[in-house]
Amino acid sequence: MAVAEAQLYSKVSSKPRGRGTSALLEPLLAKGFPAHLAQKALVATGQKTVEDAVKWLHSHCNDPSLDDPIPQEYALYLCPRGRLHSRLQDFWRESKRQCGKNRAHEVFPHITLCDFFTCEDQKVELLYDVLKKVGDSFSQIFPPSIFLTLHASPSYLGFFIDDSQANILKDFAVAFSMEASALADCHVKPSLKQFHLTLAHRFYPHHQKTLEQLAKCINPGEPCQWVAALYSRDMRFVHYQMLRALFQYKPQNIDELMINAGDLVYVDPRQQSEAGEGWVIGTSHRTGCRGFLPENYTERALESDTWVKHREYVFDTAPRSFTKTEKDVKPNGEAHNLSMSRSVTNVLSLQNAALRRGVLVMSHGERVDQVFGKSWLQQCLTTDGKYYRADLNFPSSLPRQKDSMKQFECDPPLSCCGIFQSRLIGEALLEQEVTVSSVYSSPALRCVQTAQHVLQGLKLNQKVRIRVEPGLFEWTKWEASRAIPKFMTVAELVEASYDIDTSYRGNFPLSSLVPSESYEDYVSRSSAVIKHIISACPCKGRSVILIVGHASSLAPLTRALTGLPSRDSRDFAQMVQKIPALGMCFCEEQKEENKWQMVNPPVKTLTHGANAAFNWRNTIMED
Repeated sequence: MAVAEAQLYSKVSSKPRGRGTSALLEPLLAKGFPAHLAQKALVATGQKTVEDAVKWLHSHCNDPSLDDPIPQEYALYLCPRGRLHSRLQDFWRESKRQCGKNRAHEVFPHITLCDFFTCEDQKVELLYDVLKKVGDSFSQIFPPSIFLTLHASPSYLGFFIDDSQANILKDFAVAFSMEASALADCHVKPSLKQFHLTLAHRFYPHHQKTLEQLAKCINPGEPCQWVAALYSRDMRFVHYQMLRALFQYKPQNIDELMINAGDLVYVDPRQQSEAGEGWVIGTSHRTGCRGFLPENYTERALESDTWVKHREYVFDTAPRSFTKTEKDVKPNGEAHNLSMSRSVTNVLSLQNAALRRGVLVMSHGERVDQVFGKSWLQQCLTTDGKYYRADLNFPSSLPRQKDSMKQFECDPPLSCCGIFQSRLIGEALLEQEVTVSSVYSSPALRCVQTAQHVLQGLKLNQKVRIRVEPGLFEWTKWEASRAIPKFMTVAELVEASYDIDTSYRGNFPLSSLVPSESYEDYVSRSSAVIKHIISACPCKGRSVILIVGHASSLAPLTRALTGLPSRDSRDFAQMVQKIPALGMCFCEEQKEENKWQMVNPPVKTLTHGANAAFNWRNTIMED
């Protein structure tokens, strides 16, 4: 047993058990479920229905921790409803799109009344009684509206609550904690600090101004109904990351985890050294089972996605909070729509005023040696040295080079799947109406080919020419030959029908690339290249600069552009291994600040499975 789990057991093993049977518990006992498991299932599903509890028990039939006596943790939050909540959700989405995810995105908008505390499963219904009782006693003195004042600092943005109203909320929290501690035998600490509703937390300082501008689009005086809600979470996974399954995965081995699309999975970052490349070890929220699963079948989820809402108390302030002047009220809900449209218009006008150029940095498509190994060329050469296609995923032909064909061993082309991937990305960009005005590529053949086929998908081939920039080549320390590959020349690329800008002169000549360069030199080179590219591409409305490089290109180029410090060299290689073919990062320019920020790429990433070589004779014919 892990030390942390042993500590959890010690907290609950000596507590006395409660008595009494709830209306939901009796049907479960009648079905033959043990009392402690029935109570655990009810708590895990928010004590909603018997059917939910039965479904949970069946899903967790193979859960190794099913009999563990570890209780849930509970918290009491004050949450807004109505138009203010809609405005806050608009801010959540737009701040994440423009500035990326920060700590506040992990949880829904709320004011903390009582932070997380434990309560035994058989006593949870007493918390419901306490919430109802305390809510009734405060219903007549609860503020008809709560005054919110925007507060900003380099790492925090949120609304502070007016002191007189905050005192009422504190009294409510204290009353709940005292009643809960007395009736349910649990230690509840009310929040006594400055009451606040967090908008953003732990963000990069250079995003502060953008976040403040978005926050000013929120009218804190919007009509709102406040709800005191009791939530629970599994205390074993508090510091874990949360993943959501995008696809179903059926285990191929006994140590792998079965997941369905939409499943939530707890992942401990400290235990991932046991997993191989492209895999993670996780525990299913739906089943409680643990095992390996492919990382590219998942996406990051929110911390609160696994929380369970138990009960809520709605403070009836509607007659006072929803009072409107006659000129604001229109039939068929038009007043609500007008407010919504004004808020959205404010956000959109801010976007249009701030956003100018975009930079899309992508890694190349699937390279042929990635599939067939470093000796791929030997598999495709006849005895007289001529190339032939040994597998349908080999390119149909190789471009002509003046020197030996062996140069392709150090400068491999795309596979046929890599060509298809690249064209598919171009078609997706075209569908999203992305306007690509300039294209830069590493001199590696796989990158030039990726750029060429992306342009074909965009229907821009022969309209936008590829600028071959040697400075975009990957970290030279990773070159197995310990030498810079002999790339195809611009003339050879043009002869092979690639749309190359022959007038372009790279910022870094090929001769400047040094074998086995240091990490610091590579980061410095990447920083100089991106600055040169940006200065060479003047603003043309909402145009996009496409940069095709390597998996190692994404972090140095985008972090230099957005003003972030470089990643530590010790975790750089591990990070690069997680970047797939055609992995993308997108940066947008903030013109009024002359700064850039990372946002979601205009298209989704491409995910697909492996397809191993098939020998029908060995597989079908042999016994």
